[in-house]
Amino acid sequence: MALKVGDKAPDFEVPDQNLKVRKLSDFKGSNVVLAFFPGAFTSVCTKEMCTFRDSMANLNKLNAKVLGVSVDQPFSNARFAKDNNLNFDLLSDLGREVSKKYGGLHENFVNVPGLVASKRSVFIIDRNGTVKYAWVSEDPGVEPDYRKIEEELSKIE
Repeated sequence: MALKVGDKAPDFEVPDQNLKVRKLSDFKGSNVVLAFFPGAFTSVCTKEMCTFRDSMANLNKLNAKVLGVSVDQPFSNARFAKDNNLNFDLLSDLGREVSKKYGGLHENFVNVPGLVASKRSVFIIDRNGTVKYAWVSEDPGVEPDYRKIEEELSKIE
């Protein structure tokens, strides 16, 4: 079951695209936009991550750090970040535990038996670790409402 607004965001420990182990608690003191995406190099995911990249100036003004999360390997995420000039960390949820705790997983993704992907979802976590916004899509082709994300961030004191 996905997290809801008001829930305490569970900490996690996963590698980023540079194989550095990252924890949610590393970002305490900042607002975090945790953006789960089904897969690097897919069209909708590329558009989504590039939209976050292009919004970084506004997000920085709102004291927000963006973290992209997928079940892709760090090596794939590193190439994806490099090819798209992404200016934020991409985390590899290799054990799929983070996705399970937050927005969930697509099993047999795109009708491929055994292919598992994170559900496209966005969580805003305030500097104290509380979920302030939660959005989970059952349809991997639907992008989040980027304006709504910035609106919700601007409401956080």
